[in-house]
Amino acid sequence: MHVVTSTSSRQPTFMVRDVPIYGDLILSPMAGFSDLPYRLIARDFGSAMGYTEFVSVDGLLHGNEKTKRLLDFHPSEYPLTFQVFGSSEDKIVEACKMIEPWGPTIIDLNMGCSVAKVSGRGAGAALLCEPTKIGRIFARLSKELSVPVTGKIRLGWDHQSLNYVTVAKTLEDNGASLIAVHGRTKAQAYNGVADWSAIAEVKQAVKIPVIGNGDVKCVADIKRIKEQTGCEGVMIGRAAIGNPWIFSRKDRHEVSFEEKAALIRRHFSLMLDYYGDYGLILFRKHVVKYISEIRGAAAMRESFLTATTPEYFISLLEEAEAEHRELKAA
Repeated sequence: MHVVTSTSSRQPTFMVRDVPIYGDLILSPMAGFSDLPYRLIARDFGSAMGYTEFVSVDGLLHGNEKTKRLLDFHPSEYPLTFQVFGSSEDKIVEACKMIEPWGPTIIDLNMGCSVAKVSGRGAGAALLCEPTKIGRIFARLSKELSVPVTGKIRLGWDHQSLNYVTVAKTLEDNGASLIAVHGRTKAQAYNGVADWSAIAEVKQAVKIPVIGNGDVKCVADIKRIKEQTGCEGVMIGRAAIGNPWIFSRKDRHEVSFEEKAALIRRHFSLMLDYYGDYGLILFRKHVVKYISEIRGAAAMRESFLTATTPEYFISLLEEAEAEHRELKAA
């Protein structure tokens, strides 16, 4: 059973309007990765708040069950943020009003997704091209919802349209309670280097909390991005896949094989409990990250990726554990 440590005697690290956040590291919302099972694990290791995967407002309004399931959560995840994306001002507001009674602590609008099927339809990072529209959306959300509303942005569409300070001020002026900033443009996707100095500019421009995101790959990077930007918190995405220990400020190479094997078992069990046997297929992308720095990882990777039953998967893990014990004893 997941246990939440009491925070009553601690001072919050920062506030999202009236919501106290205890801790400065947060698992980034990532499609296909930051699902309920992995959020529970990240939370246990120190992620200070939960963000769902981003959820289509169109899917929600159409009553799509698969879309609605993306907003499943466990009470231990509080404070929990539902993240949505869409292009229609009215639909965004309507969907947010619809899901507010489902129990989120915060509702966040994604304005950072660079994937063509999202941004090419006017959603995600495409909203950055229309700061006035962003202002209208947040003015309505902050008036019509009782929970805090927040936004996740990039630096702009491309390097010819770097409008992150304008967008940040627009968000704050229209009721946003926090801004998470990925230090790249839409055009960069995940290429190049994240511009932490731009995140620092946002932090200087607004009074609400700012979360820095991008190129935080190890524990030392956490300290560096906080020092360089002054941000209240750090959002970690790709570097947290197969490495929730980063939320405990422990780097991947510092984690023993035994610790990794134990967590693989636990995460796999959570996936099977939540998804049924399909959890095996969905877990493959996680397990290859867990074992990436283990001796013999290439051979193990091939075996894990072709496992067709949960029982066979566990037998492969048991073989790997036995081999590791023999190597240690030799």
